Amino acid sequence: MSPRPQPGLEYVLTLSCPDRAGLVHAVSGFLVRNSGNILQSQQFDDRLKGRFFMRVHFDVSDPNADLKTLRYRFGPVAESYGLTWTLRDASTPTRTLIMVSKFGHCLNDLLFRQRTGSLNIDIPAVVSNHRDFESLADTYGVPFFHVPVTRDTKPEAEARLLELVRELDVELIVLARYMQVLSDDLCKQLEGRAINIHHSFLPSFKGARPYNQAYDRGVKLVGATAHYVTPELDEGQIIDQDVVRVDHSLDPDELVTVGRDVEAQVLAHAVKWHSESRVMVDGNRTVVFR
Repeated sequence: MSPRPQPGLEYVLTLSCPDRAGLVHAVSGFLVRNSGNILQSQQFDDRLKGRFFMRVHFDVSDPNADLKTLRYRFGPVAESYGLTWTLRDASTPTRTLIMVSKFGHCLNDLLFRQRTGSLNIDIPAVVSNHRDFESLADTYGVPFFHVPVTRDTKPEAEARLLELVRELDVELIVLARYMQVLSDDLCKQLEGRAINIHHSFLPSFKGARPYNQAYDRGVKLVGATAHYVTPELDEGQIIDQDVVRVDHSLDPDELVTVGRDVEAQVLAHAVKWHSESRVMVDGNRTVVFR
C-alpha cells in the first residue's frame, strides 16, 4: 500500500481541454512558480476528438501555497487555455455515502477497505431500503439510515436521500447493489458523483435470477461493470469492468459467488479511482488514469 499523502502538502490537479501546443509547459511552469514538485504525471491525447487530458500529483515546499492560494494562482492559466479543471488536497478523504438493499458483499468490502486504509474515503452514512445490514454498519461505527421505498413513497425517499447528502456534506454516492431505480431528476442532480455496480449479463439476462438464466445458457464468462449513474438505466459512463472465466462445472449458486467477488473488486476500483481524481468524464466515455 502506498503511503498516504501529507495533509496540506500534496495536491492533485486534473484538467481537460482542446489539444494545443504549450499545455504541459504551462502546467509545469505553474508548478515551478509555486514550489511544486511533480510526484506523478499522466496525460492522454485523444487524437480522434482533439482533446487533451492530464492528471498531476505534486507536493509543495512553500507553506504559504495552500489549496485556496493555488487555485487562485492557477485561474489565469486555466482561463488562457480554456481548461476544465479541478485542484484538490490529495490527503482529504472523499465523503462517501453507501446505498444498499439485500445483497451486502459490496457494502462489506467497501467498509473493510475503508477501515484498513486502502480507500481514502470517509463513510458518514449507509442508507438502505431494508434493515438487513444495520448491524454490519454498526460494527464499523457507521450511522445507518433506513429509508423504505414504495411506488407511492419514492419521491419522499429521494428527498430524504438528498437531505442526507446535504447535511452530511457527501461528495460521492455509491450504489452498492441498491436495487431501486433512481428517478431521472435525482440522477441529474447526482451527475458525476454517483457510482453503480451490476453484473455483466445485462442486457442479455434482465430481471430476477440472472445467474440462473446465465447457467441455463451455459455462459463461460462472469463479470461486473461499475459506471456513473445517469437517467439512462445502466448506461452511464463506464469506470471499470472485469470478467472471470467459468465452465459447466459451476452450478447457479457457485456462479453467484464468483459474480459477487468480481462485483466487489470492480466497485472498489471505481471508488478508489474516483476518490483519487483519476477518472475524467469525456462525453459517454471516461479517461481513467490508473
